[in-house]
Amino acid sequence: MYGLIELPVWGYIVVALAMTHITIAGVTIYLHRHQAHRALDLHPAVSHFFRFWLWLTTGMETKQWVAIHRKHHARVETPDDPHSPQIDGILKVLLEGSELYRKEAKNQDTMARYGHGTPDDWVERNIYGPRSNRGYLLMLLIDVALFGVIGITIWAVQMLWIPVFAAGVINGVGHWGGYRKFETADASTNIVPIGILIGGEELHNNHHAFASSARFSVRWWEFDIGWLYIRMLAIFGLARVKKVPPKTVMVHGKDAPDADTLAAIIANRLEVMSLYARSVLNRVHREEMKRADPPRRSLLKQCKSLLAREETRLSADARRRLEDALKSSHALWTTYHYKRKLQAIWQERTATREGLVKALQDWCREAEASGIRALQEFARTLPAYSLSPA
Repeated sequence: MYGLIELPVWGYIVVALAMTHITIAGVTIYLHRHQAHRALDLHPAVSHFFRFWLWLTTGMETKQWVAIHRKHHARVETPDDPHSPQIDGILKVLLEGSELYRKEAKNQDTMARYGHGTPDDWVERNIYGPRSNRGYLLMLLIDVALFGVIGITIWAVQMLWIPVFAAGVINGVGHWGGYRKFETADASTNIVPIGILIGGEELHNNHHAFASSARFSVRWWEFDIGWLYIRMLAIFGLARVKKVPPKTVMVHGKDAPDADTLAAIIANRLEVMSLYARSVLNRVHREEMKRADPPRRSLLKQCKSLLAREETRLSADARRRLEDALKSSHALWTTYHYKRKLQAIWQERTATREGLVKALQDWCREAEASGIRALQEFARTLPAYSLSPA
C-alpha cells in the first residue's frame, strides 16, 4: 500500500531521520535552551512551530518537560532527582527513562514549583495540554497518508526517538559515562564531543557547568549542532542569544589581582580549576611519581584521578585513599591545600568584594612563596585574568 509519496528504501530512511532530527532540535532549542534555561529568545513563529511539532511527535507538554528538567538541576543526584543513574541505577534510567518522566509529570508540587513562565495560552490549555495524546495519533495518520504502510515504521521511529535518546541516553549515560571537561558537583559527562545525533545534548557536562548558556560546546574540537541552528535562526532575526559561557581574556602587566581579575576568575571558576588540575596537580603528581619508591608510587597512582574531583563526589573510601597519598607527599599536600583555599574564595558568601580581592592577592603571594614551581607559575598567571577587552 503506497501513500502520496513513493520513495526508494534509502529515501524513507532519510525522511525518518530528518523528522526525528526536527524533534531533537525542538527539544534542545525550544524546550531546553529557550524554555527551561532562558538562554535565548525565539521568534513567536519559531517557538510555536516547535510546540506544534513536539505535540505531533512526542505528546509532551512544555510545562511538564521544563519543570522536570529544572528540578533535575536543582536536586541533581539526590533522591529527589527525577532521573538519576546514581540513585536509580543506569539500567533503569536507560531503559525506563520515559516511565520516570511520566511519574514525575504527575507530581503537582514539581509542576507548581518549577514550571513557571511556560506557555499558558488558549492553545496550551485546550489542545496541547488536555489533548496531548491526539498529536501523535494525528502524526500517524499523516505518515500513513504520505508514505503508506511504511509510514507506520517511520511513525514508530519517531515515537521511540525521544524516549530512547533523550529520556534514556542523555539522562542516563550523560550522568554515567564519558569524559568530563569540568569538575562539577554532579557526575555529568560529555558523552561524545560531536553533538549531532542528540542535537548537541551529548555535551552534557559542559551544560551542567554553564546551565544558562545557549551554547554547549566549549573546546574548539567540540561541535554542537543545536548551537549551529541557533546561529542560523539569529542571522534571520528569529532568535536572540542571551547568554553563552563567559569569555576570559588575559591582560598582562598587572602585578596583583584586582576586582576585574576576581570577577573573571569567579565567572570562569570551573575553567580555572580545570587548568589548575592540569598545570599544577597533574604536574606535581608526575614529578612525585618519578622520585617515589615502589610502595609510595602505588599509593600515588591510586589518587591521580581523585586530586581534581569535586570533594562532594568523593566516597569514604576514595577520601581515605586520597588522604593517605597526600600524607606521603608534602608537595602534593601543599598544592591540594592551595586548591581548596582558592575554591574557598568564591565559595565565601559574606565577604565584601574588597575582602575577596585581598584574599585572592594573599593566595597569589603565598603560592609564589611556596617553593613549588608549578604552583608559582600558576599564581603568576592569575592577575592577567579579565572579563574586559584586552
